[in-house]
Amino acid sequence: MINRILGLSRPTKRLVSVIADLLLLSVAIWAAFALRFEDIAWMPAEKQLLVSGATVLVTIGAFIKLGLYRAVIRYLSEYAFLAIIIGVAFSSIALIVFGFLFQALVPRSVPVIYAAFAFLLVAGTRFSVRSLVQRPGAKSKDSVIIVGAGPKGMQLASALAQGVEFRPVGFISMENSNHRSLIGNLPVYSVEHIDKAVKDLDAGRVLLAMEDTGSVNRKELIRTLEGLSIPVQTVPSMSELVAGQARINDIRDLEIEDLLGRDPVRPDTAIVADSLYQKSVMVTGAGGSIGSELCRQILRNKPRTLVLFEQSEFSLYSIERELRSINEVEGLEVSLHPVLGSVAHRRRCEAVMKAFGIQTVYHAAAYKHVPLVEHNVIEGAQNNVFGTWHTAEAAILAGVERFVLVSTDKAVRPTNVMGASKRLAELVLQGLAQRQSETVFSMVRFGNVLGSSGSVVPLFRDQIRDGGPVTVTHPDIIRYFMTIPEASQLVLQAGSLGRGGEVFVLDMGEPVKIADLARKMIHLMGLDEKTCDNPAGDIEVVYTGLRPGEKLYEELLIGDDPQGTAHPRIMMAREVSMPWGEVAQLLERLSLASHTFDCEKVVDILRSAPTGYSPNGDVVDLVWQHGAGLGESNNAKPPLDGNVH
Repeated sequence: MINRILGLSRPTKRLVSVIADLLLLSVAIWAAFALRFEDIAWMPAEKQLLVSGATVLVTIGAFIKLGLYRAVIRYLSEYAFLAIIIGVAFSSIALIVFGFLFQALVPRSVPVIYAAFAFLLVAGTRFSVRSLVQRPGAKSKDSVIIVGAGPKGMQLASALAQGVEFRPVGFISMENSNHRSLIGNLPVYSVEHIDKAVKDLDAGRVLLAMEDTGSVNRKELIRTLEGLSIPVQTVPSMSELVAGQARINDIRDLEIEDLLGRDPVRPDTAIVADSLYQKSVMVTGAGGSIGSELCRQILRNKPRTLVLFEQSEFSLYSIERELRSINEVEGLEVSLHPVLGSVAHRRRCEAVMKAFGIQTVYHAAAYKHVPLVEHNVIEGAQNNVFGTWHTAEAAILAGVERFVLVSTDKAVRPTNVMGASKRLAELVLQGLAQRQSETVFSMVRFGNVLGSSGSVVPLFRDQIRDGGPVTVTHPDIIRYFMTIPEASQLVLQAGSLGRGGEVFVLDMGEPVKIADLARKMIHLMGLDEKTCDNPAGDIEVVYTGLRPGEKLYEELLIGDDPQGTAHPRIMMAREVSMPWGEVAQLLERLSLASHTFDCEKVVDILRSAPTGYSPNGDVVDLVWQHGAGLGESNNAKPPLDGNVH
């Protein structure tokens, strides 16, 4: 019967609602008089019949005016509840007025009794029908528990209740005092009783809806959620909701900062804003994972000009399109300029910097993937060492005020060509800082950024979704981790602190064991690890062995006596440096070896420099191994100005 009514057209269903209300309101008036006169067989007199008919018709008109018949019963909300109250109150007053106008007998208690009956019948029938309509759909929805009993959690519960995928069955509160209370007819459990809540409510997954400003121990919470046998997911942050970038019911896998189990590092926004506002800024490698996030952060600090320097056409197109959209939507009025070019071309870099009057350069262009650079030694050295040198020399000639190199923790006692090339790039900038004082050079080191190209988190997530196995290079390998926005914000701040030649180090927090991170992701996706003790598990963790140039433990500092800075999460390393004359001789030797494709010579030069480079294997350059470039007669001295490539 209900399904037949639901299948009717919208005008027909509205007509059914009107007819039903006519009957219900008539019954309510009769019941009010019968109860007042204590006569179940009571029949109205002629004037009482006129009063009743006029009251019912006026009430229907009031309901129409209040929009009650436009409301879809399946999605009936609190507004409909309020409309019924207002309409019934108006109807009760109308009954008194018509009784006076028609001089009919309407005892003073009848309008009150009538109002109660009318509300119960009109509201009760609607919400009962809504319950009957929603019951089959609710049974087919996945039941979820919401962690967070604040406004965000309540908003999520309301949104899910109206949707077709999930059915909220309870809340988990961080405050023990909320235990065993009710929110919107849903039970609330304290976080200590989350296991019991999952069993009692037969929940199929857990959704995190924590308030952005809450003081919650993330590490403890994630450890507690790991023990559950159901998937754990999250909802967008409040900033995304306010910006319109996402909806509250956009469910997704845990954010990277949630996996880290710590609160994100906050920069001193005042210092950063002061160093960027109305300045002309250039970012090299603007299309890369770090470079693109630097551009987003810089853009929101409203520089006068932002130049995006990138050699990949597609990457440059993508980041320019995104930044133009942000610039327009947020009304930032920043002058954006996408420029194609290579950092190895000094004159191109100099021309660009002069053309746009660049005041600050953030040099993020580099080859950073350890195994790839290990297999492509010459290109790694050209891009990371000479690219940095030529861009820095161009900055000096163009009168740039500040030059910041985005470095890496792998530059510390490197075991691979990538780390050694980045350490040599640092030595180049240290030498240039001693040679002149017009351009302030500084370097910022940090560890692995989660979510960047090549990050383990998306790789692990894809492997888990594909049914495994999850591949980890070594059971004991550890890494420092930071999110891309965190790293980029602190790079901007560290760059503003530079006075010339400093190597800044970002405090990455506690190191994370990669194998533990993999297991955490398996558990938080509601699966079990497959081991010898648990052969029936879902996902196996497989160890593939260390790759060329890879080491177990990354280090962020050289020496044991780092200096503090104005920011508690930024330190300054005490580093060995070289006079510019010695650096220039080193670069000349490296350039000769590169132009003759002598990978072995390049590795020897990197080892002989004060980089601390100690390779843990033989040269594995792919071209070198296959004999190309060996014995070539190319003794011409290559140009060192980076103009011929």
